[in-house]
Amino acid sequence: MKKSHFKNGMTVSGLALFVLLASCSSSETKTPEASAQAPDLCIENATVYTGEGTAIRNAVISVTNGTIDALGAAGDTLDCQRYADQGTKIINLEGSFVYPGFVDAHSHFLGIGLRELTLNLEGTASIKMLKERLGEVVKSAPVGSTIYGRGWIETHWPENRFPTRQDLDEVAPDHPVILNRADGHASVVNTKALEMSGITKDTKPPFGGDILLGKDATPTGMLIDMAQSLVSGLLTEPSLERKQAAYIKAGEVYAAYGWTGTQSMSGEPENIKLLEQLSDEGKVGLRVYNAVDITNAGPLLDAIASDGPQSNANGHIVSRGVKLYVDGALGSRGAALLAPYSDDPENSGLLLTEKSTILPILERALRDGIQVSTHAIGDRANRLALDWYEESFANVPVSERKVAEPRWRIEHSQILDVTDIKRFAELGVIASMQPSHAIGDLYFAPDRLGSERLQGGYAWRSLIDSGAIIAGGSDAPVERGDPRIEFYAAVARKSVDGFSNSDWNPEQRVTREEALKMFTVWAAYAAFEEDSAGTITVGKNADFTVFDKDIMTIPEAEILTLKTVMTIVDGIVVYKNPD
Repeated sequence: MKKSHFKNGMTVSGLALFVLLASCSSSETKTPEASAQAPDLCIENATVYTGEGTAIRNAVISVTNGTIDALGAAGDTLDCQRYADQGTKIINLEGSFVYPGFVDAHSHFLGIGLRELTLNLEGTASIKMLKERLGEVVKSAPVGSTIYGRGWIETHWPENRFPTRQDLDEVAPDHPVILNRADGHASVVNTKALEMSGITKDTKPPFGGDILLGKDATPTGMLIDMAQSLVSGLLTEPSLERKQAAYIKAGEVYAAYGWTGTQSMSGEPENIKLLEQLSDEGKVGLRVYNAVDITNAGPLLDAIASDGPQSNANGHIVSRGVKLYVDGALGSRGAALLAPYSDDPENSGLLLTEKSTILPILERALRDGIQVSTHAIGDRANRLALDWYEESFANVPVSERKVAEPRWRIEHSQILDVTDIKRFAELGVIASMQPSHAIGDLYFAPDRLGSERLQGGYAWRSLIDSGAIIAGGSDAPVERGDPRIEFYAAVARKSVDGFSNSDWNPEQRVTREEALKMFTVWAAYAAFEEDSAGTITVGKNADFTVFDKDIMTIPEAEILTLKTVMTIVDGIVVYKNPD
């Protein structure tokens, strides 16, 4: 693989000095001279939010070889029409609004595509509907074949409980069934799947997992976190053709949403070459920054240690990091807490790793220049992640590190003890957070945690005020992966129907300027890409998200009604709204 070079970039404090998107008139914007030769692309008749403190009305953007070479208000020296007969592609945006390319800082890219190609249980409103959807699949499934689906979440269901094996048995007694919860941290399976996997009331759950038992002391069918591995033998690895189709579909779906790139978490290292090939062939148009699952990652991590970040020929697919896990998810009560769950006093969650296992990995990563992204949701998990990061920083001084400021991340950072909030900025740790988690979880989080612990829950405002950087993502396919929902959740901190209450801590919402940073300049910083991405600046990549309305000024509720007009990556239109 080709080596990509990145500068270590500005410090956290330096980045915090940026004041973005204070709207000003075009007369206040410096207008570079247009390039002497005809550009490849010229965009006109748009309002451009540069991400550098300016909003340029009636703007022109000139692009050559995928790089912005001129930007400013339309005038004598910046006029797309002067290139009308010189082979330049001219795009008249007819008053639309252009932003630096939105980047989803936490997704599971292959999973996004697979969601579209399998039994998608997203939006399932009850156990009754779950059974109906499963029943439809059973009608055409080959006898004895495993039925797999993903996307259900029970928090709004009228039954007010997890589904059980008996629920699934009613419609699928003869097929093994595995239905993965939306967060990926729990599955419900039917009796056939339990029997074929040898799971009984006497089965001991693996470390980091749990087998839920009913009042009769037999498995309910709910497998939490690592216990899901007990039924993995019933699933076949997706074929090469299916993975290819999934990557292509994921790219299409995300481009249509307006994302120009994503930072993909926990990917399988062996799939990277396929993704690189699809990107080089133009079949996946987005940028993808990989933090791979540590399983089977040895050769890739050795390559990063030897040659630096790895990338494909066009530079769109970059692999630099590794993804680790400390705990499970809040909804399935697998998030590791400092005190027991309020609605399950005998349970404090699950730890998925131990200090003796993770510390050598962290210290090697510092010496080899490998970025670390660690999943932590509960307050205990986040404290441990911070503690282990801090200890590894002390054990490997800057002089022994390949990257002095490693920009390690904690993925989710959902529930924090308030005393730990300041530690993110103090340690230079990036909080990689997904705003939609808050507006979904806050329906049930008060029951799980109580109001007091929620003071440190989804604490965007407190983290930013402490000097921390938040990289904004979606965690798709756990969530929908729609930038409109993520932006809205960050600035409104309300459900998509406009609901919130005091337990939702509305004071933790962010400004629109901060929300834009989360998905542009801070996402770029979190991937060591601030020199080439994150703002619309001469010399940077021509990555643009184009909406039909002004996300910075329209009423909150209207954010959810925005339409993606166009998505542009490296000056190439990867999505154009057919309307």
